[in-house]
Amino acid sequence: MELPGERLLIAALGGVNEIGKNMYVLQYGDDIVVIDCGSKFPDENLLGIDLIIPDISYLLSNKDKVRGVVVTHGHEDHIGGIPYLLKQLQLPVYASRLTLGLIEIKLKEHGLLRETVLQRIDSDSEITFGPIQCSFFNTNHSIPDCLGVVFDTPAGVIVHTGDFKFDMTPVNNQYPDLHKMADIGKRGVLVLLSESTNAERPGFTPSERLVGEHLADAFEKADRRLFVSTFASNVHRLQQVVDAAIQTGRSLALLGRSMINVVAVAQELGYLHVPEGMLVNPEEAAKLPPNRVAVLCTGSQGEPMAALSRLASSNHKLMEIQAGDTVIIAANPIPGNERNVARIVDNLYTLGANVIYGSKSEMLHVSGHGSQEELKLMLTLMKPKYFIPIHGEFRMLHQHRILAEAVGVQSNRIFILNNGDVVESGEGYLRKSGRIPAGQILVDGLGIGDIGNIVLRDRRQLSADGILITVIKLSKTEGKLISEPETISRGFVYVRDSESLFEEVNQQVATIVSKMHEDKINQWSVIKQTIKDALGKLLYARTKRRPMILPIIIEI
Repeated sequence: MELPGERLLIAALGGVNEIGKNMYVLQYGDDIVVIDCGSKFPDENLLGIDLIIPDISYLLSNKDKVRGVVVTHGHEDHIGGIPYLLKQLQLPVYASRLTLGLIEIKLKEHGLLRETVLQRIDSDSEITFGPIQCSFFNTNHSIPDCLGVVFDTPAGVIVHTGDFKFDMTPVNNQYPDLHKMADIGKRGVLVLLSESTNAERPGFTPSERLVGEHLADAFEKADRRLFVSTFASNVHRLQQVVDAAIQTGRSLALLGRSMINVVAVAQELGYLHVPEGMLVNPEEAAKLPPNRVAVLCTGSQGEPMAALSRLASSNHKLMEIQAGDTVIIAANPIPGNERNVARIVDNLYTLGANVIYGSKSEMLHVSGHGSQEELKLMLTLMKPKYFIPIHGEFRMLHQHRILAEAVGVQSNRIFILNNGDVVESGEGYLRKSGRIPAGQILVDGLGIGDIGNIVLRDRRQLSADGILITVIKLSKTEGKLISEPETISRGFVYVRDSESLFEEVNQQVATIVSKMHEDKINQWSVIKQTIKDALGKLLYARTKRRPMILPIIIEI
């Protein structure tokens, strides 16, 4: 879609009607600014996929107009896609101090750090992108240095909140800038884009400070080693774990690459304060008395390869959980991860651990997202003429719309979008206006976007019913079978228990090949398709399964 004339365009390439891979586009005329570029982890239906990132086709087709990427904070669902974006578009990245530190880790891993322009910003920064003037305000969340973004355009003021809550007793003394938000609202806000994660939760989200008190109590009660699993980027929570370990005289070990990286960056930049000598490697921790060890690890969302998952399955090469150890899962499962977390909890109980999770850990985790009263407070401060709820599944966006109507936003001025939907300015109004390309790109190993529906369908079929390979040897001169077909099965049936079935398969393949030779049909594609169709019917009749069937013809 081409934007006609000097008009305003707002669209999401990710982050609406879903949790994760946030990415938003603001365009005025020939100038485009990107807000965030996140990633999300795949669900169990996307077999073998490592990561999901936004489709940036629109940006690639308008690459001469894209001026830069403004990042609201350092969570994966807001920065995880940046390396993949920068591999295709060389753009400056604007972010706060800690957020830049976390982005640098990713760019080093991808070999992009030297060639990328990174610009540090804070709540006092101002940036100009052609006719778009960009400024910022402080919010608080479950990671330090979070910013809301204000775009002054000729069409009006657009505000993007980023992720936020109103924590009036933050553990790092980074308070939300209520006065600045109110001033922005007094100037007049044309459009507010506000996150919706907790739009279904009434009241206010409790302060992170409450967690520290309950963590200290849990550390006091633990008789043996204590494992705490949380989001590595939740630096506030990491600091409170450190403080609890100090109070109880425990050394601290780190497990998980992202945990080690974030702790190193947060310490270097002064966001995390760990006494010298307190951090020990896992080998040293194994030699210390159990009541003098605490372990910070990744895997609070049940990720199969994360540290907690490996510990729960007794598959970690450096440490193991023993009977009497305490495990705290200091995070709520993201929607879709509940089953994985439940499986890990079951495994931990099997090992004899004392597990604190879910409702048992209510005060060992608080959300970093504002609940209903905080969302209404943001709407009241900003007083937007138009409102776009973002960052949430449809039910959350719908509930946020109800909250906006309750504080006075007209229902016909609230837009619930899908990724790719465009909101466009006209003569004194905003309206939905067409779509731009949007979707998801699947990352599998070194492959980016090369896994499509057909490959995923094959993977699902292989995981469900396995594969059956039949090898046919033909005479190169006569086209006849030289020997009996050979059938190989993987993940379908156990060969030794199914000898009669395989004899029947081989006999049918031999019959088909001989019949086609008599009929002078020698195109391999026809022979293979005939075999696949016939074996598919036979195997389903005998087993009620549909394995992938792969005929292989060899001429000798």
